[in-house]
Amino acid sequence: MVAGTVILTLTGLLSRFIGFFYRIFLSNVFGAEGMGLYQLISPVLALSFSLTVSGIQTAISKYVASETSTRDYKSSFRTLWAGFLLAMALSAACAFGIYVYAEPIAANLLLEARTAPLLRIIALSIPMASVHSCINGYFYGIRRTGIPALSQLAEQVCRVGSVYLIYFVCQKHGLTPTISFAVVGLVIGESASMIVSVVAILARAHQVFPACGHIPVPGSSVSPAGQTHAPLFFRRQTTPPLSSVLAVYRRITGQLLQLAVPLSANRLVLNLLQSVEAIYIPNRLMAYGLDNADALSVYGVLTGMSLPLILFPSAITNSISVLLLPIVSEADASGNRTAVRRAIFTSIRCCLLLGFVCTALFLLFGRLAGRLLFHSELAGSFILTLSFICPFMYIASTLNSILNGLGKTIQTFLFSVVSLLLRLLFVFFAIPLYGIRGYLWGMLASQMLQTLLCTVSALHISHRAKRL
Repeated sequence: MVAGTVILTLTGLLSRFIGFFYRIFLSNVFGAEGMGLYQLISPVLALSFSLTVSGIQTAISKYVASETSTRDYKSSFRTLWAGFLLAMALSAACAFGIYVYAEPIAANLLLEARTAPLLRIIALSIPMASVHSCINGYFYGIRRTGIPALSQLAEQVCRVGSVYLIYFVCQKHGLTPTISFAVVGLVIGESASMIVSVVAILARAHQVFPACGHIPVPGSSVSPAGQTHAPLFFRRQTTPPLSSVLAVYRRITGQLLQLAVPLSANRLVLNLLQSVEAIYIPNRLMAYGLDNADALSVYGVLTGMSLPLILFPSAITNSISVLLLPIVSEADASGNRTAVRRAIFTSIRCCLLLGFVCTALFLLFGRLAGRLLFHSELAGSFILTLSFICPFMYIASTLNSILNGLGKTIQTFLFSVVSLLLRLLFVFFAIPLYGIRGYLWGMLASQMLQTLLCTVSALHISHRAKRL
C-alpha cells in the first residue's frame, strides 16, 4: 500500500501542481467570467461519468483483485473486456445525446446558452474517458498504480501543453482566444490518457499470455503461472462455440452490473444534486442583486481559483482513498479486524494532521496567494473562509473509502446526500440574503456534518471489531 500511495500521491501532486498554474493561466487569459462558463460544464461531465463508467470501473477493480489473487489472469481479462464493452456502449450513447441536444441542455439545464458549443466539444471526450477508466480499474485491481498515475500525468501534460500551444499560435496570428480552446485541450488530454492506458493493457496482455500473444477466449488452457499453452489453445476441441463464449460474458456482465448499478445510481444521485448546486449558484447570486456577468465572475473566482488551491493537498488523501478500498475489502473478507481498526484510526490521525497544517497555511498566506496568483482580493478572501474546511474534507474522503470497502455503500451514500441537501438549503435560501458568503457557510456546515456521520459510523465499526 505504501508504494502505491507514494506513486499516486507524487503523480497527483505533480498533476495538481501543473493544473494549478494552468488555472492561473486560464484566469489571466479568459477572466473570471470565462472561468465561470468553463466551470458550468463540469456538472455535465460529472453526470456523464456517473452514467457511463464510474460504477463499472469500481466493479472491474473489485473483481479483478479477487481473480488475480488466485492467479486467474484469464478471468481478469474477461472481466475487463466485459466492463469495457458495457462502458463503451453507454458512453457512445451519452456522447451522442449531449452533442445532438447541446442547445436545450445549455439553455434549460445549465441556464446559460453560451455553454452549448462547449458541450459539443466535451461530448467527444466521453468515450475516451471510459476507455482509460476501465483500464485504470483493472490496474487498480492488480495494485499496479503506476499506469493510472502515468495516464493521469499524460492527460494533464497534454491538456495544458495543447492549450498553451493554441494560445501562442492565436497570439502570433492576431486571433482572440476563447474559452472553447480550454475545452479542446480537455479532449486532447483525454485522448493522451486513453493512448497510454491502451498501450499499457496491451503490454500487460503480452506479458501474461506470451505464448499466444493475445488474450485467450474462454475455454483455453492456462497454466498456474497464467500462461496459455499454445498447442492446446490452437486445438479444435479447446476452442469453445460462440454460444459458450456469449454465455460466459453474459454471466460476467451480470456480475459487474450487480455491483456497478447501485454504485452508479448512488453517484448519479450525488452528481445530480451537485449539478443543481453548481448551476443555481450564479442564478441565486443574481437573486442577491448581481447581474449575469458579475454572478458568473464570482462563481468563476470561487470554483476556478480559490477551490483548486484548497483542494491541492487532497492529492494525498485521494491516493490513500483509492488504495484503501481493495485493502479494507480484503481485510474484512479474511476476518482481519485488527487491520480494519488500524486503517480507521491511522486515516483519522493522518488526515487531522494534514488538515490542521493546511488550515494554518491558508490562514497565514491565503489572502497573499489570492493577490499574487490570481490578482484577486476576492479569491484571497474565499481562501481564508474555506481554509477551515480542510480537516473535515480530508477525513471524510478517507473514511468514505473505508466504509465502502466494508460494504457500507448505502451508509456513505446517505451521508453524502444529507450533506448535499444541507448545502442546497444554503444555496437557495442563504445566497439571496448573504451573497456568496452564504454558500461558503453552507460548504463548511455540510462538510462538518458529513465528517461527523462518517466518523461515528467508522468508530462504531471499530469498537465492534475490537469486541470480536
